[in-house]
Amino acid sequence: MARKFLVISAVLSVVVLGVLAWARFSPEESGPEPGAALVAVSVPEMTGAALEGAVLFKTNCAACHGENAAGRNEFGPPLVHKIYEPGHHADPAFLLAAMRGVRAHHWPFGDMPPVEGVSEQDVEKIVAYVRTLQRANGIN
Repeated sequence: MARKFLVISAVLSVVVLGVLAWARFSPEESGPEPGAALVAVSVPEMTGAALEGAVLFKTNCAACHGENAAGRNEFGPPLVHKIYEPGHHADPAFLLAAMRGVRAHHWPFGDMPPVEGVSEQDVEKIVAYVRTLQRANGIN
């Protein structure tokens, strides 16, 4: 009985050591580079408020939320994402976030500070841009 226990213990020890060695020496999977886009975004033709919003977004939002609202790894989340669909984050949520800032609650990027220098009308145009991108990417 003692011999059987020793054999089973030895086999289990070898298996555990093998798993640990494999985990230590296997190549690590790396995520996207810092600043890389987090989602792929199809960009439709823009007109009117959405076109104006694209310019405002690039100036005021893209540093964190990425080009075409695709997010930026280690900086900010993509806005072309199901989390930001109108039924979950209505248009006024964007206005409040821009004007007051917002505590982190869906993503690990930290709190969003208020965006200095944008008016309510600017945010409305930015939202028109983001919603246009969302619709073009199947987010309604």
